[in-house]
Amino acid sequence: MRPLTCPPCSKNHLRPAGVMCLRTAPAPVWIIRSWLPLPPSSRSVTLQLYATKFPYMERRGRRPDPPQLAQATVRAAVARALDLLPGLPLIAGGKSFGGRMTSQAQASAPLPRVRGLVFVGFPLHPAGHPSQERAKHLFQVQIPMLFLQGARDQLASLEEIRALGKKLGKRATLKVFEGADYSFHLPARSGRKDRQVLGELVDALAAWADELILRTTPHPTPRNSSKPGRNIK
Repeated sequence: MRPLTCPPCSKNHLRPAGVMCLRTAPAPVWIIRSWLPLPPSSRSVTLQLYATKFPYMERRGRRPDPPQLAQATVRAAVARALDLLPGLPLIAGGKSFGGRMTSQAQASAPLPRVRGLVFVGFPLHPAGHPSQERAKHLFQVQIPMLFLQGARDQLASLEEIRALGKKLGKRATLKVFEGADYSFHLPARSGRKDRQVLGELVDALAAWADELILRTTPHPTPRNSSKPGRNIK
């Protein structure tokens, strides 16, 4: 894979991070930071998953990049995906900060050929301080959005994230994973493994993406089809 140049960090790159599946083609590309250890899916058509790193991750720093640089990184990743897979629809998103910066980029100016956004744990507010301040820009996003949230996520209380989903209306789809926290970790008392909730997460994303691509992909009219009302002899 050729390197992705993202000023000022020339080491930034776009690379395969895993494979998911859909029932239909063409398959979209999901731009997301490499975080989820994705389990295999039972679906039949491949959905390519690519990841990009923010400059602060390349530097192994702890302090996230300022929004302007982070959003530029998102745009560079989408541009690279357009070069790698011309003609295919894209779905962009990320885990926490990655998803928030992707949504801010989309809100300021639509990302080319991106049909939807996926948030794997949207950081709606600081821990212990429920609010919707960080979501104001989402009302400028005019494409479908999928929120994948743990019920115990301290950065997105269920009350606030559900209220936000209602305000966003049909653009927003919310999938809550019971017992999961910010990292989609399950407590031992649940009797379930983290791998199980991650499998459910992938299935939810794939089903949503499947419906989205079907709904937004134009279907060509057959050449021999007749116009409405025309008699065929």
